[in-house]
Amino acid sequence: MRHFLSAADLTRDAALELFALAADLKQRRKSGRLGAPLAGKTFALIFEKASLRTRVTFEVGIIQLGGRAVHLVGREIGLGTRESVPDVARNLSLWVDGIMARVNSHATITGLARHASVPVINGLSDFEHPCQALADFFTLWERGIDFRAMRLAWIGDGNNVCHSIMILGALLGAEIVVACPPGYEPDAGVVATVRRGGGRLEVTEDARAAARGADVIYTDVWTSMGQEAEHEQRLEAFSRYQINETLVGFAKPSALVMHCLPAHRGEEITDAVLDGKQSIALQQSENRLHAQKAIMLRLLGGSLDDA
Repeated sequence: MRHFLSAADLTRDAALELFALAADLKQRRKSGRLGAPLAGKTFALIFEKASLRTRVTFEVGIIQLGGRAVHLVGREIGLGTRESVPDVARNLSLWVDGIMARVNSHATITGLARHASVPVINGLSDFEHPCQALADFFTLWERGIDFRAMRLAWIGDGNNVCHSIMILGALLGAEIVVACPPGYEPDAGVVATVRRGGGRLEVTEDARAAARGADVIYTDVWTSMGQEAEHEQRLEAFSRYQINETLVGFAKPSALVMHCLPAHRGEEITDAVLDGKQSIALQQSENRLHAQKAIMLRLLGGSLDDA
């Protein structure tokens, strides 16, 4: 794997290997045995969108691995305006060992990868969020969940995170049910690709049917960054898709509730559920750090042998 732009860049075996590596990195960090496997390496972190988890976990992650991070704001470097995406990619490749970009358009991340001679990681685009999906399924893997026996209900907007969850979930053998209102379904091309690959995927308008018997219920904000003008329209469209105690009651008693954060409390999820005992949102957030360290280590070829 040269770049990590999509959850589809992984195979099932590759994902499981990354989970094992992330678990090793997590344990080594806690026991003080992490070492500096990426000493002398530098990552450029490009942000066109606001960020808390992505910025902190990538910056802290590369530092914990012994490397350094250079933070770049998209509007300051003029990505695609002041300077073309190919030129930015070619120049950064002369100075750094890897690039992570959190961008408005998926075309930007694919353009960076096409023209860079160093690894490129998709830290979020309008089409996918593969780092989030990797951390999410690592969080479930840590709990010993058998993906091939798991039913995951995505309830809400068929957005970028949903796409990555569908792709990686299907690769791992999970049953994925997506419930969303008409007009907010996941991309038809992604749905078709997942199904052609043998993935167990259902798309429905019925949130309760999706939640029924689920092992995991997952949601995200109804109004993503850049969609603020649609906020009131989306509140109305998604009003029957809130993750509340009633809806969670349709899932298995042991069901887990996931949210990639940030949350719009009182909209897509209630305080009682997000802060409740079934929620693993904070574990997902913590595991962004360890899953992304695993990706950086794999792409840059670092070794833990001497750590």
